[in-house]
Amino acid sequence: MTPPDPSPSRAPAEGPQLLSGDTVRFRRRLRVWLGEAPARHSPPFSRYRWVRLLTYLLLTWAALAIALAGGVDVSESYDLAYPVALLTTSLQAAAIVLAVRRPVPAWAVSLTAATLTALLARPHLESVTSSGPNWPWSTPTLLAHTAVLLLVAVRVRLGGTVTVLAVTTLVTYVLRAGLATGHYSGTATVAVGLFGVAVSIGGILRSRQQARSELVQQTTITAEERARRTLLEERSRIARELHDVVAHHMSVISIQAQVAPHLVKDPSEELLENLAGIRGNALEALTELRRVLGVLRSENPEDPYGLGGPGTGAAPDAPQPTLDRLDALIENTRAAGLDVTANVVGEVRPYAPGVELSAYRIVQEALSNALRHAPGSRVDVEVGHLPNGLQLMVTNSPPRHPVPPSPGAGHGLLGMRERAAMLGGHVHAQSTSGGGFSVTAFLPGDSAPTPPDQPPTGDQSP
Repeated sequence: MTPPDPSPSRAPAEGPQLLSGDTVRFRRRLRVWLGEAPARHSPPFSRYRWVRLLTYLLLTWAALAIALAGGVDVSESYDLAYPVALLTTSLQAAAIVLAVRRPVPAWAVSLTAATLTALLARPHLESVTSSGPNWPWSTPTLLAHTAVLLLVAVRVRLGGTVTVLAVTTLVTYVLRAGLATGHYSGTATVAVGLFGVAVSIGGILRSRQQARSELVQQTTITAEERARRTLLEERSRIARELHDVVAHHMSVISIQAQVAPHLVKDPSEELLENLAGIRGNALEALTELRRVLGVLRSENPEDPYGLGGPGTGAAPDAPQPTLDRLDALIENTRAAGLDVTANVVGEVRPYAPGVELSAYRIVQEALSNALRHAPGSRVDVEVGHLPNGLQLMVTNSPPRHPVPPSPGAGHGLLGMRERAAMLGGHVHAQSTSGGGFSVTAFLPGDSAPTPPDQPPTGDQSP
């Protein structure tokens, strides 16, 4: 027995899904066109609550004034029954309130109420013998519709606003040209002029708000991009320095593997083959490191032992500094105008090259920050040799005089943390109680990552 074809049963299910997706997209576009997806703060017109409350209060007051006082004016001007006049002006007042959230429907209500008022007033114009009342726009309807158009322009896109203004103008001149009769004071030209001014002001406010929002967004993106670029530059600099450390050890391995056969009498073929393999692998690794170095090297190398900030392009060709060069670094800093004292705690012992290089760079960056942000201050540098690692503490006193803003990128601490995290350590930076600044770093002696829930015992910072 042939099983039924499942495709017909799937077809009806796919149809409603496509129709539903089209409906959702259509409704979304319609909501945007109707002004239900306005620019930021429009409304609530401002990020300040008291300004929003004041705006809503003024709109409510204007709506009540048009409903009540406008009803009296329309009743007396057009000789209409007060309840009828009050109904038409109340519709216009409701349109003002509605325009805060639903501007296009509010415009339709306002235009309908104004047209209804003009049609109800037409028989009265035929009985007027002298200069008649304002028509087709009375004063209350003119003010209400102007307010509605202003809110429409603030909320709705330019195309929708122009369409609304064009329809309003067309209705105005149809009433004036096709239904005018008797004596009246024409308000069509004045009304269209006021409507154009209201739409222009609303459009300017909307454009200004959109430009401001785009500027804030672009500024945020630029700041994030700058921070990301600085981070990448610092990581590239760290990679260059570590390359030199690794390349040095690989070169030593290659030389030792080449010399080892001459240190053994009658070496076996297996030993010679293994040593040749070790040397070949070391040379191949050096070749790959040189290729990476060609990408990472700076085009404008500078003094690798200066006090420049991260990413300044120090020459990776020079030997990488270690803790032995801290004395020279401190002397250079003193020559630059800082009173620096150094103190070594614990028994000095050698560390892995990466640890010594990172320790030197952390102290260098801390002294560089003190030069930029606290000139003339007193700086204490403490290097602690602990059983489980190396602890660094650089503390500076407040500057002697006000310091202008620094032109640096402001990511020196980020580079310190990158170096410490790479080795399994961490860095703490904070202001001191006396107005200075302190940087404390801990680097494990074996360069093994430290579990986050078990901080090293050598870290004395809070």
